[in-house]
Amino acid sequence: MNLDAKIPSGPLAEKWQKRKFELKLVNPANKRKYSILVVGSGLAGASTAASLAELGYQVKCFCFQDSPRRAHSISAQGGINAAKNYQNDGDSVYRLFYDTVKGGDFRSREANVYRLAEVSVQIIDQCVAQGVPFAREYDGHLANRSFGGSQVSRTFYARGQTGQQLLLGAYQALSRQIASGRVQMFCRSEMLDLVVVDGIAKGIVIRDLVTGKITSYAADAVVLATGGYSNVFYLSTNAQGCNVTAIYRAYKKGALFANPCFTQIHPTCIPVTGDVQSKLTLMSESLRNDGRVWVPKKKGDTRNAADIPEEDRDYYLERKYPSFGNLAPRDIASRSAKEVCDEGRGVGEFGRGVYLDFSEGIARLGENGVRERYGNLFEMYERITGENPYHQPMRIYPALHYTMGGLWVDYHLMSNLPGLFVIGEANFSDHGANRLGASALMQGLADGYFILPYTISDYLATMPKTKVTTDHPEFKKSEEEVKNLTQKLLSIPGKRSVRSFHHELGALLWETCGMARNEQGLKKALSKIPQIREEFWKNVRVLGGNESLNPALEKAGRVADYLEFAELMCQDALERRESCGGHFRGEYQTPDGEAKRDDANFSYVAAWQFQGVGRPALLHKEPLVFENLKLAERNYK
Repeated sequence: MNLDAKIPSGPLAEKWQKRKFELKLVNPANKRKYSILVVGSGLAGASTAASLAELGYQVKCFCFQDSPRRAHSISAQGGINAAKNYQNDGDSVYRLFYDTVKGGDFRSREANVYRLAEVSVQIIDQCVAQGVPFAREYDGHLANRSFGGSQVSRTFYARGQTGQQLLLGAYQALSRQIASGRVQMFCRSEMLDLVVVDGIAKGIVIRDLVTGKITSYAADAVVLATGGYSNVFYLSTNAQGCNVTAIYRAYKKGALFANPCFTQIHPTCIPVTGDVQSKLTLMSESLRNDGRVWVPKKKGDTRNAADIPEEDRDYYLERKYPSFGNLAPRDIASRSAKEVCDEGRGVGEFGRGVYLDFSEGIARLGENGVRERYGNLFEMYERITGENPYHQPMRIYPALHYTMGGLWVDYHLMSNLPGLFVIGEANFSDHGANRLGASALMQGLADGYFILPYTISDYLATMPKTKVTTDHPEFKKSEEEVKNLTQKLLSIPGKRSVRSFHHELGALLWETCGMARNEQGLKKALSKIPQIREEFWKNVRVLGGNESLNPALEKAGRVADYLEFAELMCQDALERRESCGGHFRGEYQTPDGEAKRDDANFSYVAAWQFQGVGRPALLHKEPLVFENLKLAERNYK
């Protein structure tokens, strides 16, 4: 299969403007004749649905939450990057482009990343116009702070609630289009299949989560904005509802899945407290602006933090990476935390934690100054742990947070299946092997407001004019498959809960395909996962029925997909015999323990094609070409 990324020719800084001129347009009067399905209502989905409807297209938007406002984008805390250079500290579009490619360990397309940096400046203007309450300086100018992997302050923020405020802005735009009749909103609706007719994506199959009714919808194009798959690990910072189902079932219908092993561990999360825990809580990376990370120098030192003098503390990030200090990139900061805990210097009941200490920040800014910046985060931490972070250091430890892998897309954000567009975290396109902090919100809104509304017109203007309805046999076939799967899950007379299987799978993946990986562990996972999957289909017990609200049934379908997808993720990790970004293979590291890339053999996007459940996927490679940046070992020291 030839993977044509459709990257424009010409100088890097001119590619996007050149391509926008080359794209075919749809006449304003004709836009009303086209229908588009948008699955997901987070930042990427809501901004896309609102923008497309504003242009005149007929849009249907679907989410499994009870309101678009409850999409997981609401949980983003720290901020959104943009190359505005308001601080006059040397930032630029090119520097944001460079930082993003370097942060991703040179495993992303130059053209896509430069476009992201280029449109980032428009996002802030758009959101300010919507009324998003970004933090401001005393004189009224928008404030900035720093995030990991950068030596400039380019992150715009709304205390620790940036995702929530941005989502409310996008939701306002979406609500306006719903009121105008150009968007039909379907809440409590989960996509369970993609309908492909003659190789072209033409619709979706939805289950109403309240009534259990299975319904098909046909359209001229389908947009997936369904987020990432960190919950395959069971414990992550993602909401419980986040899942891989939409993109995985599109993969089973022919869409290629790119770089599934590229998963991100966030270094600042509240540590695990026990086996009964169902998710983890993020503590924003922005806290590392004014908080210092440290552990005791001595192994097994169990003194209270306040009793450990400065000379007995190891500020290990500042020691190892003096140029970036506590704002080293997430993959590096996470591995460093694991390293000191593995040495026996971790803190807390289980020894799986490090301190994030604000005493120096409070002395510099005052308690009120720190409260103005991070007050809601400190309150959240105290409510969960019972500890006051103004008076004692936070305890943090890395956790699964984000996934850089996703469905393969070209420069137009269209998958290899014509008519299927994939945006935000659901695609693979911009972050390589490690995402920089505050760049997820940037990508979601860039795709939704400023990229897809242009590129989708080129497809619609050139697509075959034959309309497909839900009476087509492919729709009936997909509906029947969904109904059969649902009935199969409900009919298994097993004894184990869905949660127990998910917990077992997650523990296996964290051990073998988590923060550190090796050939032996990945082969162990690939032998064990089919056994867990076989046991699931024999011994799971799904209570309730199909004709009413049934969270157990929803969870069962999602875990069934995880039990297949986990194999693909481990296969990709085993195949990629190098370390890069968040993919750290123990066999491939430098003498000082850093990731060791193999650019000669693995400078490509790994795009996998479905070959059947339990059968190895087929690998297709899209070579990564670097014309503007020189491939080099990342150095944050």
